[in-house]
Amino acid sequence: QVQLVESGGGLVQAGGSLRLSCAASGRTARSYAMGWFRQAPGKGREFVAGITWINSTYYAESVKGRFTISRDNGKNTVYLQMNSLKPEDTAVYYCAAGRVSRSVSSYDSWGQGTQVTVSS
Repeated sequence: QVQLVESGGGLVQAGGSLRLSCAASGRTARSYAMGWFRQAPGKGREFVAGITWINSTYYAESVKGRFTISRDNGKNTVYLQMNSLKPEDTAVYYCAAGRVSRSVSSYDSWGQGTQVTVSS
C-alpha cells in the first residue's frame, strides 16, 4: 500500500492560486496512477484530476484550463496547481493512488485531505 500526505491548502481570494502537494511513500509508489479528488460540505467526493505513471493527464470539465496536475517521480510527489480559483472550488482536497480512472472506487490509498477555501 502507498502512504500519502497532502499539504498546501489554505485560504485564498477568488481569482487567486494555490499549489497542493502530495508526498507518496511505500513500495512501488511510482507505478500507480495518482488522482486528486475533492469533497465540499454536504456533497460527495468528486474527481478533479489524474495522472498516469507515464504522465498522461486527465481532468474534470469544471477545472480544465485552470488546474494542472504534475508529478516528480524522483521526489515521489504529485502536485496540483490551481489557478483562477472560484468560491465553488472550496472543498477538502484528497490525494489518491490507484488505477487510471475518474472513479473513487478505483483508488486504494488516500491521504488525510487538505482544506482549500476560496473567498468571494
